[in-house]
Amino acid sequence: MGPAAKDIRELFLDYFEQKGHSRQASASLIPQDDPTLMFTNAGMVPFKRLFLGEESRSYTRATTSQKCMRVSGKHNDLENVGRTPHHHTFFEMLGNFSFGDYFKADAIDFAWEFLTNQLAISPDRLAVSVFTEDDEAFGMWRDNIGVPESKVYRLGEEENFWSMGETGPCGPCTEIHIDFGKMDGCTSAVCDPSCDCGRWLEIWNLVFMQFNRDASGNMAPLPKPSVDTGGGLERWAQVLQGVASNYETDLFMPLIERGQELTGVAYGSDREHDVSLQVIADHARALTFLIGDGVLPSNEGRGYVLRRILRRASRHGVLLGTERPFIHEVAGKVIDEMSDAYPDLIERRSFICGRIQREEERFLETLTKGLHLLEGKIEELTAKGETQLPGETLFQLYDTFGFPVDLTADILTSRDMTVDHGGFETEMQAQRTRARAAWKGTGDATVSEVYGRIVSEVTSEFTGYEGLNGEASLQALLKGGEPVDVVNEGDEVELVFAVTPFYAESGGQVGDEGLITGPSGEAQVTDVQKPLDGLIVHHARITRGEFRMGETAQLAVDRTNRKAIVRNHSATHLLHAALRQVLGDQAMQKGSLVSGQRLRFDFTHDHAVTEAELEQIEDIANQWIEENYTAQTELLSYNDAVKKGAMALFEEKYGDEVRVVSFGDCSTELCGGTHANATGDIGLLKIVSESGISAGIRRIEALSGMAALHHLRDQERALRDTASLLKVAPADVTDRVSKLLDERKTARRELEAARSAKQGDVSGDLIADAKEIAGGKALAARVEGADAKVMRSMIDDLRNGLGSGVVCLLSENNGKVLVAIGATKDMIGDFKAGDLIRDVAGVVGGGGGGRPDFAQAGGKDASKIDAAIAKFYELVGAS
Repeated sequence: MGPAAKDIRELFLDYFEQKGHSRQASASLIPQDDPTLMFTNAGMVPFKRLFLGEESRSYTRATTSQKCMRVSGKHNDLENVGRTPHHHTFFEMLGNFSFGDYFKADAIDFAWEFLTNQLAISPDRLAVSVFTEDDEAFGMWRDNIGVPESKVYRLGEEENFWSMGETGPCGPCTEIHIDFGKMDGCTSAVCDPSCDCGRWLEIWNLVFMQFNRDASGNMAPLPKPSVDTGGGLERWAQVLQGVASNYETDLFMPLIERGQELTGVAYGSDREHDVSLQVIADHARALTFLIGDGVLPSNEGRGYVLRRILRRASRHGVLLGTERPFIHEVAGKVIDEMSDAYPDLIERRSFICGRIQREEERFLETLTKGLHLLEGKIEELTAKGETQLPGETLFQLYDTFGFPVDLTADILTSRDMTVDHGGFETEMQAQRTRARAAWKGTGDATVSEVYGRIVSEVTSEFTGYEGLNGEASLQALLKGGEPVDVVNEGDEVELVFAVTPFYAESGGQVGDEGLITGPSGEAQVTDVQKPLDGLIVHHARITRGEFRMGETAQLAVDRTNRKAIVRNHSATHLLHAALRQVLGDQAMQKGSLVSGQRLRFDFTHDHAVTEAELEQIEDIANQWIEENYTAQTELLSYNDAVKKGAMALFEEKYGDEVRVVSFGDCSTELCGGTHANATGDIGLLKIVSESGISAGIRRIEALSGMAALHHLRDQERALRDTASLLKVAPADVTDRVSKLLDERKTARRELEAARSAKQGDVSGDLIADAKEIAGGKALAARVEGADAKVMRSMIDDLRNGLGSGVVCLLSENNGKVLVAIGATKDMIGDFKAGDLIRDVAGVVGGGGGGRPDFAQAGGKDASKIDAAIAKFYELVGAS
């Protein structure tokens, strides 16, 4: 066997470092610079702004091993994963990049030298393809490298031309392929690397970005051509380790072997079993890295992709006969194997495995029922000679049982059946229509249209970092969502100014409040929003006079409220840092609210934070407050900020330039909000609650400054009042309450004993009144003030006392009637309690039911209790 995959990775990165490239760590699977992408799907994604010329860095050459995810597109449909030798959801892309530095000649030289010298792949096994019009690259392969013309293939735009989008940077590419030799089953007249017969395996793609394509399709040369290359580590490992499939490499075999241990199914014993084990291995890798990068299961976006992958893996476990959660154990093996290259997986192990296990458990609860429905429908369709599952059933499996559409399609593949995608979309649309009809709405649908007209003429600049007052002319005025020229006292309005010190709600921080004073009126600002980039809208109520378009107004932010918001926002940053210090880096922010009254922080964590942990978090944050770290604010490029250690939130969209807020060495975050000048300004941080808001998401609510002090005073006052009532010192309240609770328990036990004794006496008296019936005795009686629990206990005592018999008790409680009937086991063949009680309860205007040996019911007419007793005796044939 050839070199280990981890050695190939290191050899690649070291080689390019020696060639003057800056080694960069893999970026997250969640793209930071491209909101158009679901996942990072290529090595160039983290460098997109560099290629577009939107930013510059300290290096012009880079090399990476980039985590990538592909779950759709050419050759990457999810159902293909596990069935082909080379396609995966998660994979690593090895790449070297030139940002206006070297170009084709060096890129080709580097690639050939690395493959043939460093990896010792024989040139005889290699072939290359170039874009049909790229004579330059063709000549370099033939003349500079010495590849025979017969092994340099000219292919069209679909195969060998790359573009970033419809417009923008683009250029030809050249691909290096392993040639396995002509395949027996190939029917192509000319078998070149575009043929899918299995002869060719692409191992490296070198993209030459040398043109800029405009909207009309014209391509102009770029002033600084660049290079983007990518090769899959999994494929390289297959080639170098001399195996027939990526799954047979050391990247997957340890995971497959773990799957064998957990399922008891041997790899290589059955083709379909092998597919399932390969799916489990592949998907465990994807799940591990997705959750490690902050993606959590949900019903939309990235979270839904994760859920689809996990459920597909779980279903393949069921196919192997394993109907218990186990994918999380394979994920544990992924962490063992990959933590050398990705050490962050170690500290997130418990979180990753725990999230996978809980999601497995949820799905397995409904999987069996869903499969039962599907199997029944398949049998029905097969009997009719039909091969397509109706969209209605497909939707039911999706909506009721949580089956992703591709999971159902995957199951049907082995039955040579298809799904009705059109019918499914019809059902989905009907559901959306029902949802819209049920939703009352807020009128927000017109926001973009209304504000779009304004922002084309007006933009707003925020000046509230420097001060809380300002003067500006009124640029736009809206009432009821429509532009107007004048507003009057009592009107609820929206005002837009060219500049404003009012902060618009963003990043969890609420909008400012305050006062706007015009030449002939005043407006109380209750909220500030940013409906579109570049537009700050003040929501206000005209409290005096009028406002007219074009007037100059004085803007004053409520200073007390802003100071409280500032304290809470900075306290949130300290809380976040302290949380991660105590709970680990898996405690990632998932949301926040920062107002003048309180702060709220949502984060990923698998279980409740303990009291000891909360106290530790509080202690750390308050220690930082006491140390009075000065706030430092910088404007940096996004990548420089991240290099500096600033925490970025996966859900946030950041521009080329970001604001970095730091407090000493304890906290550094990307943040556009307003903050305290120093941590000491916060005064005090007090956590007031910790709770779970959804699976894997916890919430902490806290107070700072005077609000925290007032909270503590309220707690002290409550303690003093309690101590006064108990007539003890505050320090003795706990002991006194504990003693009172013990005394209460003792009193309850004594009361229960007295009730039982009385009940025993009553039961003994009642047994004497039992009547003879066929096979035993019957007893019916009225008992005063008994509740359902007491009646059940008395039924048990009376049945035991009778030996063989049927008992009926009726009691009046607050005008309602309780009925209970019990029968000994030897009597239920003739007298079933559940049957008897329907007729007896009917007499008192009620109904009920139960088991053959015991039943309870209620009624409304207490005056008929005696009649109900007579009815019972009649039913059992008592003499």
